Amino acid sequence: MTATPDATSRASIADTLAVYLQRRVLVVLLLGFSSGLPIVLVGSTLQAWMKQSGIDIKTIGLFAAVAVPYNFKFLWAPLIDALDVPVLGRLLGRRRGWLLFSQAWLIAAITCLGLCDPAISAFVIAIGALVVAAASATQDIVVDAFRVESLPENEQAAGMAAYVAAYRVGALVSGAGALFLVAAFQAELGSRGAWTACYALMAALVLVGVLGTLLAWEPVASAVAEADHALPAHRRPLKRALSSALDAFRDFLSHNLAIAALVFVALFKLADALAFALLTPFVLDLGFSLTQLATIRNGVGFVFAVLGGFAGGLIARALPLSISLWIGGLLQTVMILAFSWQAVVGKSLTLLTFTTTIEFFTDSVGTVIFVAYLSALCKNPLYTATQFALLTALAALGRNVFALPTGFIAHAVGWAWFFVICALAGLPALTLLAWLQTRRHFDGLTPGKK
Repeated sequence: MTATPDATSRASIADTLAVYLQRRVLVVLLLGFSSGLPIVLVGSTLQAWMKQSGIDIKTIGLFAAVAVPYNFKFLWAPLIDALDVPVLGRLLGRRRGWLLFSQAWLIAAITCLGLCDPAISAFVIAIGALVVAAASATQDIVVDAFRVESLPENEQAAGMAAYVAAYRVGALVSGAGALFLVAAFQAELGSRGAWTACYALMAALVLVGVLGTLLAWEPVASAVAEADHALPAHRRPLKRALSSALDAFRDFLSHNLAIAALVFVALFKLADALAFALLTPFVLDLGFSLTQLATIRNGVGFVFAVLGGFAGGLIARALPLSISLWIGGLLQTVMILAFSWQAVVGKSLTLLTFTTTIEFFTDSVGTVIFVAYLSALCKNPLYTATQFALLTALAALGRNVFALPTGFIAHAVGWAWFFVICALAGLPALTLLAWLQTRRHFDGLTPGKK
């Protein structure tokens, strides 16, 4: 008997949803939570601790520098590709050994940071936060490489959606969750003890990622790297690391249209990066309170960001990669105009809820599809960590470099036109996407299907 179209459609949807229950994807989910925890602990949560400890705002502002390891993680990514962790590498495998090492380092670093006191020495706190950021960036390098190598192509988008969702949950726990914990602990432990207990609990939550590491299987691709490391010419570790860094560049640049692909990577999230750079001052400038801002962004916005991540995973799994990028690129660019509408209307809580939810949703759709594309570009298991770290650093240029003059632009043209300009900044990426599509750049990158 021939299956009906409805039955076939239901089977296809069930198959698409079932991928999220695969052991490999669930492991990535656990690792995503562990990756999302630390970045807020050295960001807004640390700022709140320092503010409560009486540190002046100028010093607090300088603490943005502790996030430097996230921007330069590609510098030591070749070491992770080329070297194996002693003992752990033999017991767990190449990638899992690095995962457990970085997680143990992270637990120790977060615990030690919680034992410090900003009121006694801001410098010691800065060193502690820098060590946490370095451990966190190292974990991110390994998780990205592990995810790309362990998931088959038809599970990459789902894995990234699960990772993004869990990452956001981890960030929420170490952000709003940490502040609630401190408030609850202060009555019994005092301010100093409350912060120490909070950071100790956050360190313990990294064990979620450790559980993922222990449940994971070592990627099959590791066998290729281990065989390469055993070659007589590659037995010297530091020489192998240097060669790995240079070979990773050469390997990527040998791909067809490699330079155009790198430009596309730098431009794809540019419009979103510009718009999100000033979203908080924009909302406050309209007259909304901090409570309203937190409720909408950390509450409703968070929920829709997670839903958008899973929607992006479904789209990237069901459709060719080029079509998925068109959907994600158009959605995340056009929906920025909703903030222009908000600027014209002014203070309307209902409209702010609507504009925030659709922008967070579409941003997550675009992000998951985009990272599925980055994963597809990293095919060589010898250089996965290095190449992915380089690509993500390039993609972060919009947030870290191109967004620097946004304040001057908003001041000159006003909020309504500022967000129009942000949306227009997405057109070069869409134009380049069309050009790459005509050159058949995506033919070999389309995720396979079961």
